[in-house]
Order: sequence, then C-alpha cells, then structure tokens
Amino acid sequence: MTAILPTSLDDFERMARKAWAELPSEFRQLAGDVVVRVEDFADDETLRELGIEDPFELTGLYSGNDLTQRSIMDPSPNPPMVFLYRRAILDEWVERGDVDLRELVAHVLVHEVGHHFGLSDHHMDNLLED
Repeated sequence: MTAILPTSLDDFERMARKAWAELPSEFRQLAGDVVVRVEDFADDETLRELGIEDPFELTGLYSGNDLTQRSIMDPSPNPPMVFLYRRAILDEWVERGDVDLRELVAHVLVHEVGHHFGLSDHHMDNLLED
C-alpha cells in the first residue's frame, strides 16, 4: 500500500476530483448536477441533526433531494451535494490500514452519490456483496 497523506484540503479535493473523473462517464452523466465538497468535518448543526457526537464517525454525506424524489415541477434552489469529510476519512484510512487512500475516497464518493440515485445504505451494502 502506498502511503499518501494529503496535507491540505486542496490536496484532498484534487484526489476527490480524480476519483470522480475515473468513474464511468455514464455514471457521471446520470449523476447530473451533483456538487462535491470537501471539508475537514461535518459542521455542528449537521452532526446534531444526525445524532452523531463524534465527528470522526461521519466520512461523507449526501444533501439534497434524490432523483427518485425530484419532479420537473419542483424548484431547485440548491444543487444536490456530496460532502467528503477529510479528517474522518483519513482517520478511517489509518485505522483500517488495509486500503489505499484513493480507493477509500472513491468508495465514500460513490456511496454518497448512490444516495443521490435513491439507494439506501442497505441497498448499497447488498450491491457491494454481490
């Protein structure tokens, strides 16, 4: 395993953009207008809303109406967003020690975009087991 430790949010954003670019074009096209943001941690309000006390427990989050809930009649003031939480992902990467950081970033990204498609955690877990 190659040790890669981004020292900044910019480094991590570049890694996330590369992971996005390496996804199949059909997947990216179907995802449409999803915006990907990288932050160190989820903000306090988000953690409170999710009932999470330890910010290291949340590696990513999808925010917005998933495609199964959208209508062409609905106003869309905010684009759907995927948040990747850098410090939590780095912490998981170090704790696991069995995965390349780029692979983990790509996994969290795809998982959160899966929510955009209306997939639950349970459905995604089942897809990964197949």
